[in-house]
Amino acid sequence: MEVDIPGMDREFLIQLTNTLYRLTLLFPKKEPLRYKMRELGDCILVKPNEKDLEVLDSFFEIAKAQNWVSLSVILAIKEEYANLRGELKKIKPEKKDDCPSEESSVVLPEVRPLSLSIQAVSERTERQEKILTFLKENGRAQVWQMKQVFPEVTKRTLRRDFEHMLGEGIIERIGEKNNTFYQTSRDERRESNSLRTKIVQS
Repeated sequence: MEVDIPGMDREFLIQLTNTLYRLTLLFPKKEPLRYKMRELGDCILVKPNEKDLEVLDSFFEIAKAQNWVSLSVILAIKEEYANLRGELKKIKPEKKDDCPSEESSVVLPEVRPLSLSIQAVSERTERQEKILTFLKENGRAQVWQMKQVFPEVTKRTLRRDFEHMLGEGIIERIGEKNNTFYQTSRDERRESNSLRTKIVQS
């Protein structure tokens, strides 16, 4: 049974869960933590409880140590879940079990709108947009070339950016190992050509 949450708070939890999914998308593809955090996020969305929030908080601590994502991004989302956990602690349910029954459903008080974490995750896409622009202008590129464009960013992080964009379907990978190149996908090239044609015609 879903926890009874006012409409505004339901939107907050949905937004927070979406943000968690976007965050874990930047984790290595086969990393188990990526899917465990999503599962917990889903459970919290359906039935917020302190136990799941406590486990998720521990997972955030592990993710912080891996250097997969900017520390400020993790801290921002971690704080939102910590706020939710704080709100739950204020509530004194009639029963002590984690899964409230229909007779003792938890009603969350109004939670402040989510903003910081969304903004923090969006910061990651700014670099990806620049990478996409580079690919459109130069046809294709390798990780070492992007390292020259972004000297302050590690190759590992740049590879994650490419993996993220591959997952979105906006680029495609050619070759393997040291001969791996990235270029915009056919759909992306078709859209760009269509846009250029419209600009020329106008």
